[in-house]
Amino acid sequence: MKVHKRPKNSRIRGARTVGWGFRQKHKGHGNKGGFGKAGTGKRGDHDKQRALESDDRKKKRYFGKQGMTSKGTARDNRKRINLYDIKDNMITKNGKVDLAKYKILGSGDGFKGEIVARAASKLAIEKMESAGGKIVLPVRKEEVKQYKKAPKKTRNVEDKE
Repeated sequence: MKVHKRPKNSRIRGARTVGWGFRQKHKGHGNKGGFGKAGTGKRGDHDKQRALESDDRKKKRYFGKQGMTSKGTARDNRKRINLYDIKDNMITKNGKVDLAKYKILGSGDGFKGEIVARAASKLAIEKMESAGGKIVLPVRKEEVKQYKKAPKKTRNVEDKE
């Protein structure tokens, strides 16, 4: 005689863990500290209550990262350097400094010397010239504009009459 065997899904109904031990172990979400705001803050629950009750909650934000930055987000990789950095660290005996990949910014004092640079701010050029030095910039070709605006046609009201 064949004994009726209950199906497995009827045995696991109502069970939280379904044979996988502790209920967090088989979720597939790593160790995220539970649901909602559980497990956040420095050392678990530290400072959380005060952060939630504070009046300026919008300024302080809740703990953790905010927003997303994709891998494609362009970072500003342009190189810049101030006059005071050049004066303190880079001046040679002949007074020439080669910074062909840098833009020279105007913080600091000018000095007697020559700086070769990619670009420079107006203030940096003024300070160097007033101190007796100069900034040498590359000669740029005149920009060619691909599209020219057509002149606007004006209508004469007198012609129609």
